[in-house]
Amino acid sequence: MTISAVPILISGARAPVALHLARLLAQAGHPVTLVDHLKYPVAAASRLDIGYHRIPTFAAEPQAARAALSKIISSKGIKIVIPTCEEALHLGAMWAQNRMRAELFAPEFAMLKRVHNKFAFIELCRKIGLDTPETHLLTSQAECAAYAASARDMVFKPVWSRFGSKVLIRPDAARLRRVNPTVEMPWVAQDYISGAELCVYAVARRGRIVALSAYRGLVRAGPGAAVCFEPADAQIARPFVERFVRATGWTGQVSFDLMHTEGGRIVPLECNPRATSGLHFFTEGAAFARALFMDDAEVKADVTDPRAVRLALWLYGLPMTLRRQEQRVFRDALRHSGDVLGWPGDPVGLRAQLRSVSEFAGIALRHRIRLESASTWGIEWNGEG
Repeated sequence: MTISAVPILISGARAPVALHLARLLAQAGHPVTLVDHLKYPVAAASRLDIGYHRIPTFAAEPQAARAALSKIISSKGIKIVIPTCEEALHLGAMWAQNRMRAELFAPEFAMLKRVHNKFAFIELCRKIGLDTPETHLLTSQAECAAYAASARDMVFKPVWSRFGSKVLIRPDAARLRRVNPTVEMPWVAQDYISGAELCVYAVARRGRIVALSAYRGLVRAGPGAAVCFEPADAQIARPFVERFVRATGWTGQVSFDLMHTEGGRIVPLECNPRATSGLHFFTEGAAFARALFMDDAEVKADVTDPRAVRLALWLYGLPMTLRRQEQRVFRDALRHSGDVLGWPGDPVGLRAQLRSVSEFAGIALRHRIRLESASTWGIEWNGEG
């Protein structure tokens, strides 16, 4: 069955997943427009008939961003807005204040806030009846210090964080003393769960899975996001995802970091109400579009080999050559991984990639932050409003 062309706006053009989603939907015949506040986002380098519009910063200029977005939606006849990064929270807030003329392919703002919060997400899973790790909210240094004796069996992380930044895994007392949670910027103390980490990407419509993939990171940018990843068996996580999206009535993209224990437990660690690298395991545009827009379709992931952001793989993987135990992992990643930016008839050259990275480097220097943090500058949501 075919569906008519639907004008679509995709936000977060800085991300390879935004480019991938744009390619999938353009391949299916849908007019696609991309937005971000960057000058040289990687998705803007596409040679396909995909428009890019630069708008004000979501985090710093929400009203100006809203006005610019509203103008684009009207002029392009946009019917659906699909966020791909953390700006999903900012867009959710906009739609909660005053809905625009397009559908936001994401849950209501209250749900977005709830699952983005690393404590509230675990509490939600517990209420649904899912297996969860013991997790405690910390809003003061005294509350944090109360776990000093058991810290070697726990993980500590900010409620609002990404890329695994600031996460303390089984810290000693000295490291734990440097943590200073507040009511505005709380942390969580969570039982350490041993096992194999499983990253899951899903799309749901009205509480039913329409796309599902899973992967494991091979090479990471620091402690968090993988820049090289291999597909894993998504069926291991299906019962968890099905129960979660059904209980929440989820519509939109959603991603999870789960732990698969030796005993077979699937234990949630955190949730990202947006796209993650699992999207790269889908390459059939027509099938993916049907899954997004039709209630009776589910698309299957069709990529079976590892994928990598090649420039980032060199950037973050090269130091692995200095560590004997990691040299083979890096060599295998280079040899066997497909390029996530590759697409028939739509190459993104090295020059465009370097220009994008250089823009992030400039942001990092101006704001004195790490390169990973610069990649989400302007779209992060840390509990505001």
